[in-house]
Formats: sequence, structure tokens, C-alpha cells
Amino acid sequence: MQDPNADTEWNDVLRAKGILPPKEEIELTEDDIVAMVENTIQQKSNGKDMSEMGLDELDDIEDDIDEEEEKIFEQYRRQRMAEMREAQQKNKFGEVREISKSDWVTEVNKAGDGIWVVIHVYKPSMPLCKLVNQHISNLAQKFPATKFLRSVSSVCIPNYPDKNLPTIFVYCDNEMKKQFVGPLAFGGMNLKQDELEWMLSQSGAVKTDLEEPPRPEVKDVMNIAIRESAINRDDSDDDY
Repeated sequence: MQDPNADTEWNDVLRAKGILPPKEEIELTEDDIVAMVENTIQQKSNGKDMSEMGLDELDDIEDDIDEEEEKIFEQYRRQRMAEMREAQQKNKFGEVREISKSDWVTEVNKAGDGIWVVIHVYKPSMPLCKLVNQHISNLAQKFPATKFLRSVSSVCIPNYPDKNLPTIFVYCDNEMKKQFVGPLAFGGMNLKQDELEWMLSQSGAVKTDLEEPPRPEVKDVMNIAIRESAINRDDSDDDY
């Protein structure tokens, strides 16, 4: 026996003659349409997420969107355009800027809502400071949403002790979130760029794709050195 609910020409004839009741129309909910749009985007973009797509790619997909899906798709497009504008506004730094004491309030304390600020206080003649400057120059390009600054210690903080250099302060929303002070905080001249990136990521200043610290924390290295020094002293005492 033929299914009376099947969408066939014969059933259409029977419905027209009143032998079968009219076919019940299935109303699509907004959730159904959203799912259809998402499915179309997934199929046409080879699984790429919409947040990874540009406007040109969305234009190509629009050709495959039917009339029912068009309204939802247009909302998706506006959402994506807003996300791209927001990202463009955030990714507006990309370099290390030199500031003086008079710039501090404007550039650091009043940087803007949600803006992370990394400021390196340094002395040009110190090798470790030069190394940190080199690393933050590269990191500024890698993380353009973070504001990277630097300032000579005698210019921004008069009488700041050289023993505290290099120093990095991390600010966000007019609040200091983290500080790294002195050579030991950076692990000395062996400091690598990815190690500094990890340190900054732990403070929240950058979003790293590193999954674990490139080397043991500086504190652990110091503790090991202290223990080894104590052991060596004990061994020397035993010689007498």
C-alpha cells in the first residue's frame, strides 16, 4: 500500500479530489533555519568555521542560500563584519613605542578598556636589556592587540636602581597585573623569545599557542642552583 503522506503525483491527485486530506505543512522554526545555514556554510567552506572566513568567502556561499535562509545568513554576515571590525581595532599596535615619564599616564594608565600594556623599563648599555628589547620587538609584531612600550629607566623612573633592570610591568585597565624585576626574573642572558612569550602569557598580556613552558620556571632554576651550591659547600667542608 502506498504511503498517503508520501510526496508523489498520485497522492497530489487524491488530495485534489478530497480522497486524501491536505498535506500538513511543516513550519520551520528559526532554530531549524539557523541549522540549515550553518550546515550550508560547513559544506561550502570544507568545514572552515565562519570566524575564519572573509567577506569574499561569505559572498560565494550566499549564492547557495535559499530565500528562507537569507535572513539568518544576513545576520551571520553582519556578525562577521562586526567581529572583523573589532579585531581590526584591537590589532592596531604591532610595534614597540618609546615613551617618557610624561607619556606614562596616557599610554599606560589610560590605554583603554581591555587593552593590555607591556612596558619594558631598561638601560641602553645593559646587554640583557638589549636582549629583552629585541624579544619584545618581535613579540609586538606577533601580538598586535597588545600595546608594547619601552622607556629608559632614568627617563621614566628617576633613581630607579640598575639592579632592578631589566623590568617589565604588565598593565590592563589601569591596574598592574604583573611585574618582572631584575636579571633573575628573566633567567639571565639565556632568555629566549618563546620563554618571554610564555611569561607574558601567564600574566594575561598575550594569548600564546605554546602549550607548556619552554623551560623550567626561573624560580625552579634558582632553587636548583641554590641546592647545588649548598651541596658543593658541604662537600668542601668534608675535605677538611
